Amino acid sequence: MNSFQIVGPMIRLLDAEKAHTFTLWCLKKGLAPSQKQIDDPVLKTSFWGREFSNPLGLAAGFDKNAEVVRPMLALGFGFTEVGSITPLAQPGNPKPRIFRLTEDKAVINRMGFNNEGMESAAKNLADTRRDRLNGVLGVNLGKNKDTAVALDDYKQGAKQLCRYADYMVINVSSPNTPGLRALQDRKELEVLIKGVQLTLREEMGEKAPPLVLKIAPDITEQDKEDIAAVALELSLDGLTITNTTIERPSHLRSVHRSEGGGLSGAPLFETSTKVLFDMYRLTEGKIPLIGVGGISSGEQAYKKIKAGASLIQLYSALVYYGPPLVTQILEDLSCFLKQDGYNSVSEAIGADHR
Repeated sequence: MNSFQIVGPMIRLLDAEKAHTFTLWCLKKGLAPSQKQIDDPVLKTSFWGREFSNPLGLAAGFDKNAEVVRPMLALGFGFTEVGSITPLAQPGNPKPRIFRLTEDKAVINRMGFNNEGMESAAKNLADTRRDRLNGVLGVNLGKNKDTAVALDDYKQGAKQLCRYADYMVINVSSPNTPGLRALQDRKELEVLIKGVQLTLREEMGEKAPPLVLKIAPDITEQDKEDIAAVALELSLDGLTITNTTIERPSHLRSVHRSEGGGLSGAPLFETSTKVLFDMYRLTEGKIPLIGVGGISSGEQAYKKIKAGASLIQLYSALVYYGPPLVTQILEDLSCFLKQDGYNSVSEAIGADHR
């Protein structure tokens, strides 16, 4: 029996948000469980000029203020993504705003980009970057709720935080900030991406971090075509597919299934993987894709990769399975790759399209 099998049920007795706060406190105090580190050459991958020890990362939303980068990488993740970070600190939406759908192995959240703002994040990231990191660090940018011109916020975030990031993410897909998803429309998207790309070039020139766009699962076929066209036209460095969904599958059983907000976890897997598959096809495999949504096993991680993901992320599954899940997924993923005769993760990317 691992330590999480003992501690996990105790943590879940707490309100979901209090449990998250307590978990962050434990991580900052160095109380994370020791993890077996998976160092398997078949899992190593490289692009954007970055080396990833494995393709499994922690999705944005867990470490909003960049407080536990090192502890999370120590759990075995190949990379971690902090945020979403907004220029100004904001409290987010009223509580309660996180709900466990235990029977469905899912979570609904309507946090609303609660975070301490980019100045606080910059300080934490500077402290983190004092020594070499054993992994890759992404910085996820959001906009403040009351900002009229969204581009202004994303440019501010990019300017302030780019020097700390191995890659940056524009989040236009959270369902919990009014009007945010409208930024996925083609014209809005072109203006937004061009503006942030220019800011990054002005700040860091050729050393500017790669720029990634995070999209929603609840998009039309036309939306997919438009996003793919813009990504190719503007030489976007990557797409994260997908954020949480506002849909509520009919098979949900939890009493919390009708709560407002974004649904993540197991019920999102099929939908997000379908969008991933479509976006790989539409971008002709020319743009690295980060597959996220419903991963809780090595088999599901492998399915994302074969659908077109260069990297994969999880978050909600940690609520139910804890840190040991990271090691388990990587061990199983390694086995699947070798069984199918692949020498590296990169060889398997998009296999379902061939």
